[in-house]
Amino acid sequence: MDDVMKKLIAVGASVGANCHPCLTYNVGKALESGIDHDAIMEAVDVGKAVRKGAASSMDKLALTLIRDRLPQTSEVGEACSCCS
Repeated sequence: MDDVMKKLIAVGASVGANCHPCLTYNVGKALESGIDHDAIMEAVDVGKAVRKGAASSMDKLALTLIRDRLPQTSEVGEACSCCS
């Protein structure tokens, strides 16, 4: 895999991960490397599609948990670190 492809993947992954500092850094590196705006925009679009798919999957899981499997209050386990 060449350096251009790696930089474009980094741009798309930054968008997919919804990481603002990562995107700023990786777009800057892509531009410094001379990668054209159209290629960078295509990588952004791929990242948006990945993020949209992940968000859709999360939405479906949330609905399933609420509709079908929401535990009783006494059955709820410990929260993850983002919820406590």
